[in-house]
Amino acid sequence: MNWAIEVNNLNVWYGDKHVIKNVSFKVPKNIIFAVMGPSGCGKSTLLRAMNRLLELNPYARVEGQVKINGIDVYSDNVDITWVRRQFGMVFQIPNPFPHLSIYENVALGPKLNGLVKDRSELDELVKQALQQAYLWDEVKNDLKKPASMLSGGQQQRLCIARALALKPKIILMDEPTANLDPVASSKIEELMLELKEEYTIIIVTHNPQQAARISDYVAFLYMGELIEIGETSMVFTRPRNALTEKYVVGRMG
Repeated sequence: MNWAIEVNNLNVWYGDKHVIKNVSFKVPKNIIFAVMGPSGCGKSTLLRAMNRLLELNPYARVEGQVKINGIDVYSDNVDITWVRRQFGMVFQIPNPFPHLSIYENVALGPKLNGLVKDRSELDELVKQALQQAYLWDEVKNDLKKPASMLSGGQQQRLCIARALALKPKIILMDEPTANLDPVASSKIEELMLELKEEYTIIIVTHNPQQAARISDYVAFLYMGELIEIGETSMVFTRPRNALTEKYVVGRMG
């Protein structure tokens, strides 16, 4: 199979603390792959190891392989800018650039990366990204207004549009609904189900119900170790590990 991403023997340390321990898994293309587990088990660290954002932390050290389309992103001859452009990243707290307009939030990345030739191409790309993020109809008459005027749920969809505008292969989502109300959360979940037609989505969640609702495959991470992985329906109905069972039925934090 042509995998979207392959992780082989991945280990991560913060100083002397071993936070990801020999983790290996493969993610098929065009699915939602959920990494679930209690807070502090290494989920966000795993996500940031994939797109090399961890290198912004001077105390982090990574060993192992992360392959995207067969290319190891940690190989010496791979350009880190190229790596980060393969991934769209959406964080737990919506983080649009508050003083920039809605339009500029989406346009900035493509402009800086030379993805468009002229203004009309940029206009089209911004519109397309906002449409993909289910936001265009709500903001098309307010594109010049600051992003800070949007609600929390709209800001998160703007951040998704900003990620999509860079034409990534994979979208990484780190607890994207953790700070949203139930209505805004369900909009983001609907959006993810739509986006997997075109993208591979890897979502980190500490909410097993969310993983059960939206993911095709799920991995259970506990204290930096990959305890179980498989098709979501199998992991939730017939978990092979007692720890997984404890987690999915809500007997673990």
